[in-house]
Amino acid sequence: MHKDISIKEFRMNLADVANRVEAGETFRVIRRSKPAFFVVKIGEEAPDEKWETVVDFTDGGKHAGIPAKELLERLKKINRSRK
Repeated sequence: MHKDISIKEFRMNLADVANRVEAGETFRVIRRSKPAFFVVKIGEEAPDEKWETVVDFTDGGKHAGIPAKELLERLKKINRSRK
């Protein structure tokens, strides 16, 4: 189950929210009275939503990310496979 928080509360308590997410909690951030995004632990799925992970750019958790050139190549490959 996720907890709804306003974007203002999210900004003001970012460190606390990050600690709680690392402990397994999930938050849905509300902006202008509408859900804007979920904050979930890496590797977890957004709750109660039909999100699909298209591609993981974290290199399986080994690194924080990938070079931009590699990202563009992966995106091109995904785009070609969907045609």
